[in-house]
Amino acid sequence: MTAAARCVARCLRPGALQVVVPSNRIPSQVRRVASAATGNKAETIQPEPVAPSEHEAPLQSPRDDGPITSRKDRLRDARPFSDFLTDTFHRQHDYLRISVTERCNLRCVYCMPEEGVPLSPTRELLTTPEIVLLSSLFVSQGVTKIRLTGGEPTVRRDIVPLMQQIGALRAHGLRELCLTTNGLSLHRKLEAMVEAGLTGVNLSLDTLDPWQFQLMTRRAGFAAVQKTIGRIFELNRAGAGIKFKINCVVMRGLNDREILPFVELTREKDVEVRFIEYMPFDGNKWSKGKMFSYQEMLELIRAQHPGLQRAQDHKNDTSKTFQVPGFAGRVGFITSMTHNFCGTCNRLRITGDGNLKVCLFGNAEVSLRDVIRGVNNGEPIDEAAFESLQQAAVEKLQGLSPSAEPLVVPNSEELLNLIRMAVKGKKEKHAGIGELEHMKNRPMILIDPSSAPRRLPRPHQVRFSPNWLPSSRFTAPLPSLMTALPSATTHHARLFSTTPRRHHRQPPSPPKPPPQPKLTHVTPTGAAHMVSISAKTPTRRTATAKCTVRFSNRTALPLIRDNQMQKGDVLGVARIAGIMAAKRTPDLVPLCHPLMLTHAEVELELVDGQGQGEGEEGKVGGGVEITATVSCDGKTGVEMEALTAASVAALTVYDMCKAVDKGMVVAGLRVVLKEGGKSGRWVEGGGSE
Repeated sequence: MTAAARCVARCLRPGALQVVVPSNRIPSQVRRVASAATGNKAETIQPEPVAPSEHEAPLQSPRDDGPITSRKDRLRDARPFSDFLTDTFHRQHDYLRISVTERCNLRCVYCMPEEGVPLSPTRELLTTPEIVLLSSLFVSQGVTKIRLTGGEPTVRRDIVPLMQQIGALRAHGLRELCLTTNGLSLHRKLEAMVEAGLTGVNLSLDTLDPWQFQLMTRRAGFAAVQKTIGRIFELNRAGAGIKFKINCVVMRGLNDREILPFVELTREKDVEVRFIEYMPFDGNKWSKGKMFSYQEMLELIRAQHPGLQRAQDHKNDTSKTFQVPGFAGRVGFITSMTHNFCGTCNRLRITGDGNLKVCLFGNAEVSLRDVIRGVNNGEPIDEAAFESLQQAAVEKLQGLSPSAEPLVVPNSEELLNLIRMAVKGKKEKHAGIGELEHMKNRPMILIDPSSAPRRLPRPHQVRFSPNWLPSSRFTAPLPSLMTALPSATTHHARLFSTTPRRHHRQPPSPPKPPPQPKLTHVTPTGAAHMVSISAKTPTRRTATAKCTVRFSNRTALPLIRDNQMQKGDVLGVARIAGIMAAKRTPDLVPLCHPLMLTHAEVELELVDGQGQGEGEEGKVGGGVEITATVSCDGKTGVEMEALTAASVAALTVYDMCKAVDKGMVVAGLRVVLKEGGKSGRWVEGGGSE
């Protein structure tokens, strides 16, 4: 028996936490292997009379060996969808994404700032019991799909036990347990995750070139990702039924040439490759020029595959799905920037620090963590505290009928009212391209975890309209165990108040001396580092730099003017060299941030020998005065780009003229103008304005 077949056999054995796949999707030879492993006859695994769609896959309860719940039974027993998860536009949010870590073993260029992100203190992040409790609460209100994200979820040490506990919620309405991953280490944990209940994997992969992979992720690891992909296909051939998707963020000039090779992956493999429009997040240096639109991708693929056909989408799918006739897999497009899918959005997100985020592109967040910890005196709920809470609830419910819910959810009333408030405040759609790139939002890596020094406003600073204040009554019945514990001492007024938590008076502090000037690129220990600009607001920034090339004799100037220099057009070549250098500044100066320049120009003016320079040589030879102006819409200034442009233009002049003047001098390199940013406008000789 192969390892993949053994994995599937373990998943199908009685009493195991199972991923139940419709029998008609499991090859007959795999059914025989699985049945042999469990000691049953092959005929014990029968096709269902009506095969549900992939969005309605039934799931076997891990606590009984009874028949799989049919779609008909689910429809018969269906209850009205929870008002707590329904917004004012009648969108029902049955899909929950939970970040389980802020750590990641890659540094993708569109996801995380190059300098990385500060890690939050452990006590600020949700514990495993807190994640499970929140999952139980949301499932009790109608959530049928949970996706674990990060960071990179596979780097969490207890990811498999966590998935086992969430997977147990399948007996209470959960249908899908999915994972979003970079695939770097998933191959080592995949079998255990399938046993825990994993039903779907979204793997982020933006290139099929190992060298390009290292450039885009700033890490090695392409071979490990390929190993994970191969393992998923192997388990699926054995009948695991993992819904497998590859997510590719397309960036113009970086990986847009790989769209067709990605499509080719779907020829033989049952995989959906989804192309994602490049989206703006704090720190990823987004610009409209980098975005390769859905329409452009579609035209490119149709030029190669004219028969490309639209496939049937589920009403809540974020992806517009297509298929090349005869190909085993499918192609999808996530068009967040050009064709938003806000009207059918059914997603909620819980960040790593326990904030509820109702829109990926919104910056309003409310803290569920603070409420759920209220019954534990504000402290994190660890395993010991979790056991104590469970025991207290059991003792309080003695003599009452047992609850159908698997877990006690402390503060369920407060939590649900807070959730309802946030969901009711969800907007109809997110901002458009013209506004989105300038909105303050977490970096993509922190859409789930929290950042530290440059935090968004804390949850108690977020304000909602009074129209969304929760009612004092529930609109859906809650299981008895969920209300077993006393209400917390934490109140919503505290969560949304703008006053500090500590109210005792402090004696007035003596006036502080003015801060001493210091170098921003040097740490207190004297080590050089790149300054973080993630908290800065993008503005229009311009800088102008100047310098002069002074000739020591009269030979060079007339040759340049008449374009008779042996190496060619001195001024034209120097101008191009300066512009190219401006764009390559981060490659030349180690601590400079890469910027998307909007304008760069270099002007060169011939100056005769009168009054040039110091001493008789400068007056005799004349020179070339160079002015470089650079602009961008960004978070940091472009002085270095302007200085680099001017200096490289000067060196080019030197190089092209050194055959006739070996005594040239490059002098006077400086910034003469700076505009934009916190310091405003500065002009040489005049200071700040």
